[in-house]
Amino acid sequence: MSQFKPAIALACLALGLGACSTEPLVPYSADTPPLARVPASKAGVQDKRGRFREIYCAVLQARKDLPDVRPCDEALTRVGTEPPGTSKPVDLGPSKRRLVAAGVPGIGYECFERWLQNPSAGKLHVTQFGYDAVWVQVDALSGTETNARQIRDAVMAIPQEPGQPRVVLVGYSKGAPDILQAVVSYPEIRSRVAAVVSAAGAVAGSALANDATQYQADLLRHFPGAACKSGDGGAVEALRPAVRMKWLAQNPLPREVRYYSLVTFPQPERISSILKGSYGKLAQIDSRNDSQVIFYDQVIPDSVLVGYVNADHWALAVPIARAHTTVGSLFVTQNAYPREALLEALLRFVEEDLATPVQ
Repeated sequence: MSQFKPAIALACLALGLGACSTEPLVPYSADTPPLARVPASKAGVQDKRGRFREIYCAVLQARKDLPDVRPCDEALTRVGTEPPGTSKPVDLGPSKRRLVAAGVPGIGYECFERWLQNPSAGKLHVTQFGYDAVWVQVDALSGTETNARQIRDAVMAIPQEPGQPRVVLVGYSKGAPDILQAVVSYPEIRSRVAAVVSAAGAVAGSALANDATQYQADLLRHFPGAACKSGDGGAVEALRPAVRMKWLAQNPLPREVRYYSLVTFPQPERISSILKGSYGKLAQIDSRNDSQVIFYDQVIPDSVLVGYVNADHWALAVPIARAHTTVGSLFVTQNAYPREALLEALLRFVEEDLATPVQ
């Protein structure tokens, strides 16, 4: 067990932010600006969960050979009154727009990417249907401004094709605020970006960051095989709710880009054992959290609500258990999720929705 204990401890420090801290959380103050901190139905958000469920269910039914496939009702969480679907057929053929999912990872990812032994399974899957997927290399431990510049450069380097923009920027965890900073700061990328997706994104931050320090995150530089650097040292500060809410209040998002929110809202039994502590800490504020971020803090203001995913924060995008089965069985006990099917469904949903006029 000693061979992976340090790895789990460091992952806890970076991915879990304050998950290793014992300090109690301070609830949000009553005068916190609302913006993303309200239910989707009251935040100018369009609820299209019904159509996404139709698409995701069709993909899961058709791709039963993919890893971790499960019944559709177990893959998505029903929350409140979900709108009905459209009953339209789901096109599972080749992409007409050839969208490129450009994923921006969360804090620390560059430090432990090699350890994950990620085979890019999502990319291999969606390229069969004319889509593409890439990870954008951003600093593991820098703030949003530094990473936004790197996102800008990555977007400009993606080859354009005649016609409509193809890039779908998908921000996981801290990757979401990094992306929002990029589309605000660099107007030149907007004509290339078809959509921005928050995927368990820390749009309004995480209260866990209030108790965390950059020193804790910086320990990931000593992770076995890590090639990351300290960067500008602003990663943890960028995730504090007060910082994120101030930024959202001061930076209206450009309307020529379409925005989508894919929210992790796990049933309690779908939270890995190692994440129960951070889940409980956030539950002091709101039990509707994925162990790292409260559900409404994942929503981009005035976006399309895609769906509520029945997975904890790590299970959505960090494939630990597939490569490290012992770690999975002991610590990340709910890490299995049909991520490849989810990526396909997300791209198909966004492609279809982009063809409809903005309401």
